[in-house]
Amino acid sequence: MATNLRSIFDDESINFKRVTIKNNARIVDTDQGSYVIKKRKNNNLDNIYNYLLSRSFDYFPKCLKHNQEYDIYEYIPDTNEPGEQKILDLINLVSLLHNKTTYYKEIDLDNYKEIYESINNRIEYLYNYYTDMITIIERNVYMSPSQYLIARNISMIYKSLDYCKQSIDRWYDLIRDKRRVRYVTLHNNLNISHYLRGDKPYLISWDYSKKDMPIYDLLKIYQNHYLDYDFSDLFQHYENHYHLKEEERILLFTYMALPYKITITNNEYQMCREARRLFDYIYKTEDLITNYEKISSHHH
Repeated sequence: MATNLRSIFDDESINFKRVTIKNNARIVDTDQGSYVIKKRKNNNLDNIYNYLLSRSFDYFPKCLKHNQEYDIYEYIPDTNEPGEQKILDLINLVSLLHNKTTYYKEIDLDNYKEIYESINNRIEYLYNYYTDMITIIERNVYMSPSQYLIARNISMIYKSLDYCKQSIDRWYDLIRDKRRVRYVTLHNNLNISHYLRGDKPYLISWDYSKKDMPIYDLLKIYQNHYLDYDFSDLFQHYENHYHLKEEERILLFTYMALPYKITITNNEYQMCREARRLFDYIYKTEDLITNYEKISSHHH
């Protein structure tokens, strides 16, 4: 890459001092300042940035120039904020993004049906997957620690799946006659490392951005950081700025409550960690949803 840095910048007079690699970006220090170079993953990025600017949302680094392969961005030095402050600021920024880019879309009812069926298929698949797993585990005279952990907590998985089943049915009853759905611009790749605090807050890495329901940004950030932060406060905070509709919240909680699949391996230590993580996730999510529903019922 060093050899074609010049061709990316398209500037003979620039002197390169050093290149630092960070995640999937390169930070290039030159005698004219620092820049970030990223491989271009999404050819629609210019349209996304222009649309955001037209909606008065300018909390992203400027793309200074690009060619077919690379984008060159201004470099934003990050101030070191504590994690708790950072995640709160990130949630604020996301609620602002959703506020600024909301529109209503006429929906084809098959869209709802597709979501409904895909979640139902997932529930059924997981139910069968974990039933087969527990059947095999229970045949053992002596269980390994990970098998014992799964056997002792399997009811949590079934309870989550039952919740998801009731919840998705409730969602479908609510929306089946609605013709309009609320769409926003999603960042669609939210985690704390994509938030920078420079002279103002910035969201970086918009490669997966698209338009869809606002809940998908919340789902992504929850799945990335559920163990790190208290999400009942964070979701409350988001809703103070951008209130979710009942059907959006039900669908979000259904997605969140779906247990993920543990893959069986021969590495016992790995299996124990995986199982522990899954049950932590289920416990944390159940706790969050229960508290949230309590709070919501007080408000109504």
